[in-house]
Amino acid sequence: MSGFYTSVRLDESLCKGCINCIKRCPTEAIRVRNGKARITKEFCIDCGECIRMCKHHAKYSTYDTLQSREKYDYTVALPAPSLYGQVNNIDDVNLVLHALIKMGFNDVFEVGCAAEYVSRLTREYLESHKEKWPLISTACPSVTRLIRVRFPNLIEHLLPIKAPVDLAAEIARKEAMKKTGLPSKKIGIFFLSPCPAKVTAAKNPLGYESTDVDEVLAMKDIYPELIRNMKEAAKEPFLEDLTTAGKIGIGWGSSGGEAGGLLTDSYLAADGIENVIRVLEDMEDQKFRNLAFIELNACNGGCVGGVLTVENPYVAKVKLASLRKYLPVARNHSVSYDLNPYWTKKVKYEPVFTLGSSLEESLNRMAKVEELMKKFPGLDCGCCGAPTCLALAEDIARGIAEEKDCIHILRAYVDQLSNQMESEKEKGENNDSQ
Repeated sequence: MSGFYTSVRLDESLCKGCINCIKRCPTEAIRVRNGKARITKEFCIDCGECIRMCKHHAKYSTYDTLQSREKYDYTVALPAPSLYGQVNNIDDVNLVLHALIKMGFNDVFEVGCAAEYVSRLTREYLESHKEKWPLISTACPSVTRLIRVRFPNLIEHLLPIKAPVDLAAEIARKEAMKKTGLPSKKIGIFFLSPCPAKVTAAKNPLGYESTDVDEVLAMKDIYPELIRNMKEAAKEPFLEDLTTAGKIGIGWGSSGGEAGGLLTDSYLAADGIENVIRVLEDMEDQKFRNLAFIELNACNGGCVGGVLTVENPYVAKVKLASLRKYLPVARNHSVSYDLNPYWTKKVKYEPVFTLGSSLEESLNRMAKVEELMKKFPGLDCGCCGAPTCLALAEDIARGIAEEKDCIHILRAYVDQLSNQMESEKEKGENNDSQ
């Protein structure tokens, strides 16, 4: 599979050619050409900001459907901690978990349970790798992908531990095989995702070859049926306690939760893609000292702010805080799993933003960009279909745009052409009169 698989897509039939998306994209992955947006997949980090901003609903995320359950003999749902922040008036996670069983899943396994396991591994890794401080969380796939294409000097600071969802999927599959006696291919592991980045991560992960997640469902798609089944589940006594996550695990659903599980004050937590980029730029400039860990979430509020959720992220964050209040700190702090939780391959820098394929070509194109920038007005108006004048200049240097795409240069050219035609006309009239 391509190293640049993305789940964010464009429906051209709905695109009106406005420039809202190009202004919002943090990696300048979108251009408007011939009245339609275009997404450069090499630049896209699946943050979902274009989906959030597009009032015409032309941007969307690909994911799987509940009908996918028919492909398997036994299915396990993996609810992310952020799911609990989408529903009202729950003081026991069991209500949500039993509702998922009523929806038709054979079993559930909380991603929060694996998150507690990752928190423990992270504490151990931090202690034994102080030379790499500060380590950057890799739980948000958008952040990891952003670093891969834009901040190569920070790759060595990435925490090389698998994401909780992938460890949860591996554990859930092993337990399902043990419980049912079924072969792996007949068991379907379904992750309930809050964002497109986690859809992409399941299909094409970084740091390891593959995951045990078979299908990824959007929280917003399952929400109506989940609510219906929660009402039914509330009428019955819970015959089994399905909860496996405590405060630490459920805390991962919102910003600061992962760092809070490390039991240290030597951390920084930021959410929202602009804030993430600012932190990474400051880290690249070595502005942080004596920090052990940096937690970054591309979405406002953390995972509860993903574009595949339904609740306001800050309301959802309060709900999670209320739910965690009376839970034990962790439910599986002493559990050990027979698996390899660490990355099995290195994440490599992908120089997608370079201007040329060689140093000489890049330098020549940089000179071209500087020359063009002297011509452009510097308004960053977006009328050319690129987010900034610099982005247009780089597109021209790469050979995928023209100077006349700039409306100001085009206007000057039209005026020049008009004056030239007027001058030729006057010359012709003078010749005729003679």
